[in-house]
Formats: sequence, structure tokens, C-alpha cells
Amino acid sequence: MSELMSAAWELDAEDPLAGVRERFLLDDTVYLDGNSLGALPAHVPGRVEDVVRRQWGELRIRSWEESGWWTAPERIGDRIAPLVGAAPGQIVVGDSTSVNVFKALVAAVRMAGEGRDEILVDATTFPTDGYIAASAARLTGRTLRPVLPAEVPSALTGRTAAVLLNHVDYRTGRLHDLPGLTAAVRAAGGYAVWDLCHSAGALPVGLDEHGVDLAVGCTYKYLNGGPGAPAYLYVRRGLQGRFDSPLPGWNSHAEPFGMTSAYTPADGAVRGRVGTPDILSLLALEAALDVWDDVPVARVRAKSLALTDFFLRCVEAYVPAGRVENLTPVAHAERASQVALRCADAGEVMRTLIERGVVGDFRAPDVLRFGFTPLYVGFADVERAARVLGQVLGTA
Repeated sequence: MSELMSAAWELDAEDPLAGVRERFLLDDTVYLDGNSLGALPAHVPGRVEDVVRRQWGELRIRSWEESGWWTAPERIGDRIAPLVGAAPGQIVVGDSTSVNVFKALVAAVRMAGEGRDEILVDATTFPTDGYIAASAARLTGRTLRPVLPAEVPSALTGRTAAVLLNHVDYRTGRLHDLPGLTAAVRAAGGYAVWDLCHSAGALPVGLDEHGVDLAVGCTYKYLNGGPGAPAYLYVRRGLQGRFDSPLPGWNSHAEPFGMTSAYTPADGAVRGRVGTPDILSLLALEAALDVWDDVPVARVRAKSLALTDFFLRCVEAYVPAGRVENLTPVAHAERASQVALRCADAGEVMRTLIERGVVGDFRAPDVLRFGFTPLYVGFADVERAARVLGQVLGTA
């Protein structure tokens, strides 16, 4: 047994989160794509069957009240809240990340007022966020200016209405300075909107602690909510009375069953709702969140850093020199829970890795992405993934 293989076994034996893996349905594949789609928690199928057969099949429309369907968006938001450092009553679950980005960004511009005519957007953002930001700028008559996250403090002016930022760069896994950038935006009189898709469930976020105004995120990555699981919207409590959604719907009305022609927004985070909730996906997500019972986010973060450190160590040992270039910051304060490696023929390399039981993903034109979900990824998985990568690149 190699030195690294022995080290992996020792690290797994000492891992306080090792037992959490049993809460998921997994096979012998090394699954390092939880930053795209989390694994299936083992109890979710049974819970969903109950929702379909009993709540829908037997109770039918009574389930809106008797099964708690109507309050699910806020109830599940309160389940997500501690995972992103938020007090209850500030997160509502529903719609897609893209829709929630639109709501948050337009609402931020409206709160900023007419004197602020510029929106800043992360120049390295996931493409959809950029598309939504451009549309929001057109609709509100603002100018859109892409800037690198590190350049935001110097780019802020009295014209800045809102800044849309990613907590983690989806390509490289770089973790941006949420506390510092939020403080800079607020000091300039603007509103910060954060996309947490690649951080929630992988590391502490501290929304309340750092005074974040608005945030959005998906639930199908590190939160393991399932394909197409609904996203969430965070509205800081102090802003909720001013939050003016660009998508007012009957579900966010103060009297949703009054069916009046005039819109009066509900109090609190409920203002972030729009239409009828997607109950099947919502309740699958609610069940999936059970895996977080008794799991501190700080412990997840510690294991995440240990896993990615060990992976980089194994890559250095197993992969022939010059075959890959690490794009992910080495410094812990700048690294999220993935490792991105630049590699020639990355698409073909990833296809071969998947054929050999190591699942990551490929980002054009030349990036191999490996996501590390500490709830179910172990150190032996990490060692095997790097060893197989070395074998593939050694024979390519």
C-alpha cells in the first residue's frame, strides 16, 4: 500500500463526519461533482413517496393546510438559514436561482433610488447572472459595468445602485471576500447581492454577521436538494419593509385569497414569493436537509479544506509534471470546496475518468473541475481520484 493510500485510510479513520456518508445512496464511484448535483440522501425517496401517495393521493387539496404545503417556502427557508448564517424569517424558498437574482437585483436598484444609475456585476460571473444583470439594467434604465471582484472597492461611486457578486468563482473555486466587499458596497451607499450557489453547504457564509443585503442560491449542489430543486432568496430583515419585488404574485400578497385587483405586499420574507410553490421539489428538498441534523458547518469547512489540500498533494505525487496546472488558490482563505485543473484535452480526459469511476466535470475550453462535498466524500476517494487521473494522463 502506498504512503498516500495509507494516509487516506488514517484520515478517514479520524474523520468525525465519516458516518454522515451512510445517509446517502452511493456506490463505488468516486463522486466529485456535488458542486453541480449533490448525491441523493437515502431517506428522500420514501419521503417523496409519502408526499405523492398520501398527501397528494389521499388528502389532495387538504394538504395545503393539513400537510403544511402553503407555509413550505418559509419553513424550508428557516431550515436553510443556519447553513448560511441567517436568523429565521429572512429566507424564502421557491423559483430558480435566475428568477431570484432578477428579483433581488431589481429590488436593490429600486431601493437605491433614482440618483444611482449604475449596476456593477462580477465580470467572471456564471453567464446567467450576467444575462439577468444586463436585462435588469435595461428594464430599470441603469448602466451595467462588469468589474472583477477585487476591483469592486475602487469601482464604487455615488452612482452605484447595486453590485451582483458570486461568493465563489464557479470555474476556479476562488472564494471571494464577502465580508470586505459587502462592507465596501454598503459604505458607498449601494446594495450588495450575493450568489451563494457554490458556497452554501460547503463553508460558513455569515449573511447576518456581515450585513449582507440580499442573497440568492440554489439547493441542488452542496445542499443535495435534487435536480432542479428550488432556489432561495434572502432579504435582510431591516430591508424587508422596503423590498419591492419586480415579480409581485398572489403568493406574496398580504391577503392571497382576497383575490383583489390591487396588490398589497405581505410582510417579511414572504414578499419574495411569486406564484404557486413547486410542492414536490420543495418537499424533496425539505427531506434532503435532514442530513444536516447535528452537522456543524464549521466542521464541514474544516474537512473541505483538508480534502482539497490532500487532493492537491496527491495530484502532485501522481500526475506527470507539466500535465496539469492548478487554477484554485492554495490559500485557505481564498479557496472554496473545489479544485480546478487546467489540462490539455480536458473534455476527453474527463470522459475517460468517468469511464474509470471518477466523476468530476469539464468546463470549456480546458478545465477539469472536482467538487468536494464533505458530507459524503472521504480521503480514500480523493486519493483514488488523483491516482486514476495520474494513470490517465500518464498514458495519454
